[in-house]
Amino acid sequence: MFAALNQLDRQVRQYLLVTFNYWNFTITDGALRMLVVLYFHQLGYSPLEVAMLFLFYEFFGVVTNLVGGWFGARLGLNRTMNMGLAMQILALGMLAVPASLLTVPWVMAAQALSGIAKDLNKMSAKSSIKLLVKGGQEGTLYKWVAILTGSKNALKGFGFFIGGALLSLLGFQLAVLAMAVVLVAVLLLSLAKLDKEMGRSKFKPKFSQIFSKSRSINILSAARLFLFGARDVWFVVALPIYLGAMFGWSHAEVGGFLALWVIGYGVVQSIAPRITGEQSGKNGAVVWAFLLTVITALVATGVQFEWYPQLTIVVGLLVFGAIFAVNSSLHSFLIVSYARGDAVSLDVGFYYMANAMGRLMGTILSGWLFQLAGLEACLWVSCVFVLLACVISLWLPADRASANT
Repeated sequence: MFAALNQLDRQVRQYLLVTFNYWNFTITDGALRMLVVLYFHQLGYSPLEVAMLFLFYEFFGVVTNLVGGWFGARLGLNRTMNMGLAMQILALGMLAVPASLLTVPWVMAAQALSGIAKDLNKMSAKSSIKLLVKGGQEGTLYKWVAILTGSKNALKGFGFFIGGALLSLLGFQLAVLAMAVVLVAVLLLSLAKLDKEMGRSKFKPKFSQIFSKSRSINILSAARLFLFGARDVWFVVALPIYLGAMFGWSHAEVGGFLALWVIGYGVVQSIAPRITGEQSGKNGAVVWAFLLTVITALVATGVQFEWYPQLTIVVGLLVFGAIFAVNSSLHSFLIVSYARGDAVSLDVGFYYMANAMGRLMGTILSGWLFQLAGLEACLWVSCVFVLLACVISLWLPADRASANT
């Protein structure tokens, strides 16, 4: 197998290694998310308290994406990716302590490290693809971004299942310790094989350059903020707790269902270029966001009027996931396409800062709204957010040739 890998083009080998790093990190990230939600709800935490455990995770994701792009340009994407792996190992180690030491401040601090790690890893992986695909090959770029993004989300879904299963089989502490051991092996491989100069900018960008000056990237970032806020406002905290409390699902059943959802979501993301065809620019972003608005409104109406709620949520979530996946894949391609080749990590970092802000907003609202008014309130807010993403996308450039103006 190693001989076959050595015969591949260098760019392909680096792409496979970046993807392998990203895959392994993503499994632990998904598993940890499910472990924390289920374990601390089991301990008696309210939905809002569970959401607050992720406050620093999402907040530091905002900071990391903003500053991480600058670090990536100056230090190289190799180093930022490996830093992310190392910090995730440390965060998992912090959570492997005895249950009596898992205080709220301690868990929030560990989640802060995990949030920094996740966004360093994601920014590095997405940015590196721009450098590994030769200029002018937009079709290849779209496919490689879609495969990376889709496979990542499919494996995050697998991570949800792993998290729910490990909580039932091993308990919280042993589960996070086992994941830390796997990541140590991945980090050692990455240190040995990943290109040492990947992504290091030929110029040294100033810290003031972390904010994007590109109109197209600013518009796309604003749309991304509301798009991901729309997903997380009902998916992160409200839905797992609702499935257990209202339908009596076990931890393994909740984790398994959400895992299958995210796996399907990832599969659709990876084949998004076949679904959208040539409609991968402004028109695609607007049309698919509008379709998502309609579906979200239908699901919210079904839950509001208690029309076969279990069927409505399960089927509605599947349809929502498929259309959201196409939206996400389109956005991921557009940011890599719009980004400047000589400072790709700066542009991608700024964009994923907006992504993290949307996740932060959605996570807090997920716990607060669910506790205050139930799942239907989360869904209606989600509908408004998707509509805002659709409207904002109307201001995207009509063609990618004018994207950096």
